[in-house]
Amino acid sequence: MPAVSWIPLLTALLASVVSSASVASAASNGRTPAFTAEALLLIDPDGKVIFEKNAENDRAPASLVKLMTLYLACEELEAGRADLDELVTVSLHAATTARYRMGLRAGEHVPFRVLLEGVAIASANDAATALAERLSGDEASFVERMNAKGKELGLTSTRFANPHGLPDPMQKSNARDMAQLTARLLQDYPMSRPLLGGQTFIYRGRVYTRHIPLFNDPGGVQALKTGFTHEAGYNLAVAAWRGGQQFLMIVLGARTRALSFLDAKRLLHYGFVETGLETEVVKRAPARKPVRARRATTIR
Repeated sequence: MPAVSWIPLLTALLASVVSSASVASAASNGRTPAFTAEALLLIDPDGKVIFEKNAENDRAPASLVKLMTLYLACEELEAGRADLDELVTVSLHAATTARYRMGLRAGEHVPFRVLLEGVAIASANDAATALAERLSGDEASFVERMNAKGKELGLTSTRFANPHGLPDPMQKSNARDMAQLTARLLQDYPMSRPLLGGQTFIYRGRVYTRHIPLFNDPGGVQALKTGFTHEAGYNLAVAAWRGGQQFLMIVLGARTRALSFLDAKRLLHYGFVETGLETEVVKRAPARKPVRARRATTIR
């Protein structure tokens, strides 16, 4: 797969998102499907915004926060300050982080690689906390690093309050910043792509699996992170490849998990049609059967 330069994308995202008037115009052409999520953003390989809805509005990111946790973990690995095979000791604080959890036990020694899989695939909050403590000593120090890195990456509307995404009134982001973070994670650390594309892993004899229909749909989705809290709704960060080109998509605040996937599928198809990579399928009404003339009946 050819390397993708995200300089145009990052420049476009830092500058601005397409205006609401442009989106309204696009929607009025009758070809834009209806979306139910509170906020959406789709960006083509050149950094052009194909579609946006409330992309600058503050939203609770939920487990999309874990994208920054993965970014900092990959940064440590590349710098040689961490190793995939090293054993990380799980603290009581990490083991008792609120659900969803892998079920890590206090005092247990877990491979760094497994914690990465737990964060990316199982979206496990205990794994995210264990990573944070391994990388910065304690959760509060790690959150400081998250916010410093966010500022460095230009996430101007994002504030991190924890490494896992559980509700916190101080934690916020928007679709624009989440697209920026996803782009940088995939560009700066290519090892994150198979992590975010993984659907299963095994630890202590237990199989951890996520069932994501978008991976089986012919939309080219190869990297995806989900997120959910009652406050945030259902969130998605998605990278899809079509014709060797990478598209980025963010879905925030869908009412159900199924609707988040449906919005993502429809939005990707819309984007592929807009960029000429797919042909729009026009559904035609079934042909009406000819009405046969009834034979005249003579009344006697």
